[in-house]
Amino acid sequence: MLQPRKTKFRKQQKGRMKGNAGRGHRLANGVFGIKSLDSSFVTARQIEAARIAATRYMKREGSIWIMIFPDKPITKKPLEVRMGKGKGNVEFWAAVVKPGRILFEVSGVPYDTAKEALRLAAQKLPVKTKFIVARDYQA
Repeated sequence: MLQPRKTKFRKQQKGRMKGNAGRGHRLANGVFGIKSLDSSFVTARQIEAARIAATRYMKREGSIWIMIFPDKPITKKPLEVRMGKGKGNVEFWAAVVKPGRILFEVSGVPYDTAKEALRLAAQKLPVKTKFIVARDYQA
């Protein structure tokens, strides 16, 4: 009787989040930004909460760019439902964030205002972040 071949890589339906960000790891638009230090799913609600926190502190001055987009549907089956019978309904949408990915960018505000606004935004996110400044920034 033939045995199935054991392969090194197994299919995982939710995807792997190994390695660092391949793209989106440099500031593109703004002078200040927050960069992810670990990997996670960031939901659309978390992104919106972070955006509101940052814009409130900045009092609608300057510009803010959201550099991630929730394009991955996360499904879930209802409680007390037996296995099988197909895939569950879409519960929420999430963005896959890897280490090194820029999450938010800000420009048009002073250094202190940008740092505090992005700190407040980072508190709403499930990943550790780091405040970064563009190389060509003069205080």
